Amino acid sequence: MPIIDVRDLTKSYRVFRKREGLVESVRGLFRRQYTEIAAVRGINLQVEAGEFVAFLGPNGAGKTTTLKLLSGVINPSGGQATVMGYVPWERSNEYRRRFALVMGQKNQLWWDLPAQESYRLHQQIYGVQPDRFKARLDELTDLLDVTKLLGQPVRELSLGERMKMELIAALLHSPEVLFLDEPTIGLDVIAQHNIQKFLRFYQEKHKITILLTSHYMKDVAALCKRVVIVAGGLVQYDGSLAGIVDKFSGKKIVTLQFADGDEPSNLARLGTVLDTHWPKVKISIARTDVPRVLAETLRDYAIEDVSVEDPPLEDVIADLFHQVS
Repeated sequence: MPIIDVRDLTKSYRVFRKREGLVESVRGLFRRQYTEIAAVRGINLQVEAGEFVAFLGPNGAGKTTTLKLLSGVINPSGGQATVMGYVPWERSNEYRRRFALVMGQKNQLWWDLPAQESYRLHQQIYGVQPDRFKARLDELTDLLDVTKLLGQPVRELSLGERMKMELIAALLHSPEVLFLDEPTIGLDVIAQHNIQKFLRFYQEKHKITILLTSHYMKDVAALCKRVVIVAGGLVQYDGSLAGIVDKFSGKKIVTLQFADGDEPSNLARLGTVLDTHWPKVKISIARTDVPRVLAETLRDYAIEDVSVEDPPLEDVIADLFHQVS
């Protein structure tokens, strides 16, 4: 049985439409006009225990809304969902003790207090025994190398350090399911790498289930074997990371290195020229045309080197988002 089971989940919002001008503002006090916004249109998703799943999509696709629904923060408009057998929006204490939600743009720690004070509060909220609390805190602070920062007010920490502290707060009660919403947003390359390294190690060691949203494809490539792409409130793809390129990209990137002095007169006939640093040329070619183009090029020109690659994952996903948004 899946640990996360989502069936035809929907969520719509009524948004007040305010017209411009004083007269319209006064009129709106008596006759309000609303627009129905469908954030989630019928998502179906099953996640097995111990999976690390990337939940991707363009802005407004319904990713964060889905995580809020699965966390019980908001109620759905329709459909069903269970996490570890619990209905999230029933908000039972048993369920809330077994999952955690980390949002990169929201703080759960007290801004003016040292993180260690917020951790003590979490200990009381979740009923963590003192000896287990100390062991967990020591393990997490050691893994994230922030032991010396526990007594420093959160507002004085860097963004990367604050995110480490947020992760510790989320994991102190040993959740079985972790929802991560843009955990590396705004972080520099080093901080992103440290967070990725920690999440990969922790998930492999404790076998928890993680659902991750991120706009950084390096997060996804480093952490997740399975990718779910949502757009327009619906699941558009569910499969492996490599399968995205195979399914949604009809192009190959061919790099040709011509012999000196043997420059073709019309490179555009081979495909879409992406970059030229003579004698090396990078061309985008339709997958089905690659054998023919290579055969003709090798026949007509002296080629010193050739390589055929898939387009960058970021480009493929960006194109996919553009198509379905």
